[in-house]
Amino acid sequence: MIIVRSLSKTFPPDHRVLQRISFQADEGDLIALLGASGSGKTTFFRCLMLKEKWDEGQYIYDGKDITGLNAWEKFQLRKQWVYLEEKPGLNEKKSAVKNVLSALLFKKSWWRFLTNTVSEDDHMEAMDYLDRVGLLDKAHEPVEKLSGGEKQRVAICKALIKGARVIFADEPVSGLDPEAASRVLEDLRTICRKNKILVFCSLHQVELAEKFATRIWGLSGGKLVVDIAGRRLTQREKDLIFK
Repeated sequence: MIIVRSLSKTFPPDHRVLQRISFQADEGDLIALLGASGSGKTTFFRCLMLKEKWDEGQYIYDGKDITGLNAWEKFQLRKQWVYLEEKPGLNEKKSAVKNVLSALLFKKSWWRFLTNTVSEDDHMEAMDYLDRVGLLDKAHEPVEKLSGGEKQRVAICKALIKGARVIFADEPVSGLDPEAASRVLEDLRTICRKNKILVFCSLHQVELAEKFATRIWGLSGGKLVVDIAGRRLTQREKDLIFK
C-alpha cells in the first residue's frame, strides 16, 4: 500500500535528520513508531503525511508514485488520510455523534452542506461506529464531558465514517491512564484488522507497542534501526532504539 525508498532529509546547514529510510507498509498494519528525543521521529512522521518536504527518496502510495504531487493533488490524497493528534480536534460543545457526522462535511451534496442536514442513513452509520468503540451510550453527550480516552475514540469514529484508508496517530494515548490508553489502541488494532486500514502510531510507551502493534519500527539517529513483527523487544533492540 505504501512503499518508501531511500527517504532522506537534511535541515540547513548540514543537519541530517533522516538517512535513507526504506520500507513497505500494507493495509491492516498497525505500525508503532518508537524513538528517543532527537531520533527524527517527528520529522519522519511529517514526511509521511506530506507535511514536510524531503531531500531525496521515492514515495509510492497504492501503486502510484506521489513523490512530486502538487498542492491540489496532496489535498485530494489527504481525503483518504486522517491525522489523529494527542488532543483530538473536536467541537467540545457538540455531541459525540454530531462530531462524527461533521466528518461528512465535504461528502454532502451542496444543498445539504448549506442547510447542515444529514440523512437518517448517515446518522445511523455514525451511531454504529460509536457502538463499535463502546460509546453508544455517550452519543448525545457533549464532547467536553467525555474523558480523554473517549475523545480519542470519537476521533477514530470520525476517521472511519470519512472513509480513511490511512491513519497517522501522533502520540494518541499520551496523558491517558493505562486502561484508557489500552482501549484506544485496542480499537485502532481492531479497525486495522476489520476495515483493512493502515495505521502509523507514534508512541513513547514500549509496552503498549509490544502489546498492540502488528509491526514495531525503531528510529535512532535518523535511521530505521528496528523493523520487526509486533512482539516483546529484546534488550539489544531496545538499546538500538534508545541508546
